[in-house]
Amino acid sequence: MTSRRRFLTSLLAASALPRPVWADAGAPAYLAAARAPDGSFALFGLSAEGQAVFRAPLPGRGHAAAAHPVAPEAVAFARRPGTFALVIDCASGRVLHRLQSPEGRHFYGHGAFLEGGEVLCTTENDIATGKGRIGVWSRAEGYARIGEIASGGIGPHELRQLDARTLVVANGGIRTDPARGREKLNLDTMRPNLAYVDLDHGSQELVELEPDLHRNSIRHLGVGPEGDVAFAMQWQGDAMAGVPLLGLHRRGASPRLLSADLAEQITMQGYAGSVAFDGAGERVAITSPRGGRLHVFDQNGFAESVLRPDICGVAPASEGFLATDGLGGVMAAGVDGLVTLSRHDSAWDNHLVVIG
Repeated sequence: MTSRRRFLTSLLAASALPRPVWADAGAPAYLAAARAPDGSFALFGLSAEGQAVFRAPLPGRGHAAAAHPVAPEAVAFARRPGTFALVIDCASGRVLHRLQSPEGRHFYGHGAFLEGGEVLCTTENDIATGKGRIGVWSRAEGYARIGEIASGGIGPHELRQLDARTLVVANGGIRTDPARGREKLNLDTMRPNLAYVDLDHGSQELVELEPDLHRNSIRHLGVGPEGDVAFAMQWQGDAMAGVPLLGLHRRGASPRLLSADLAEQITMQGYAGSVAFDGAGERVAITSPRGGRLHVFDQNGFAESVLRPDICGVAPASEGFLATDGLGGVMAAGVDGLVTLSRHDSAWDNHLVVIG
């Protein structure tokens, strides 16, 4: 567990440093990883209109990134099971630090900043035990590792900030070992959960699904303006089962699982790739690149389905959602349906990360 005194000391040291801001990197609204036609990879900053405002090369395929809330810094994570993450100065494109997972660990492709951006948290797998861990890193100390805590489950994937010292973690429940590639080792016994974790006191609340949904891996998260959590799932059974792929949760309550009608649900092929609340916090969208669908839900349940091949990234926009696909498209999703804002010669990866 991280030391509070050590953290405060590093925070005071950081306050004396110059403070560049995201405007110095072109004022991007989003981050997204992509693959270029020549096979190279990069992290992009995108404007609210879907235009590229910076491009930073990556050594391999990226998955998601953590955006510092103020400074133009992004931590780009390799696709799981990766063992490195790069801290990138998005104003210059320079790699400031290279984070290496501890021996016997690997990253899961996601991270989140806490404490105003002075602490970075990363989801990790302890390969020997299969238990999920959250690594804690100090920005003021050059992103030195200063501690770790339990994630509350197996296979932690995305994690999001809820308040200064609290995270919500999607423990997918799937045990893996890099020596066996992406093979899933415990499908019969997996138990995914949603965990609320405090950096000082560990797990505070665990939310599990009903036993007949124990193969519904909780993977990605959206957080609403009032602290409501949306979670996207990936079913590890028959893709034609039409199980729910979206859940909503508020602390202290039971989860609410949402589905489209059966025909639409089956077209999702058991796979939700990303999830987000809209800019107003009133609607939630999940995407399925396998099904070529974006499903939108409101307080009454399923609202609409929008078709788009290989759509996956989704994030809140000022009006509705912004989405990306594997064909280079950046789209607005709102009352006018899906409107293409820009096209790029790069294939966007799974996630669209909002800055700020």
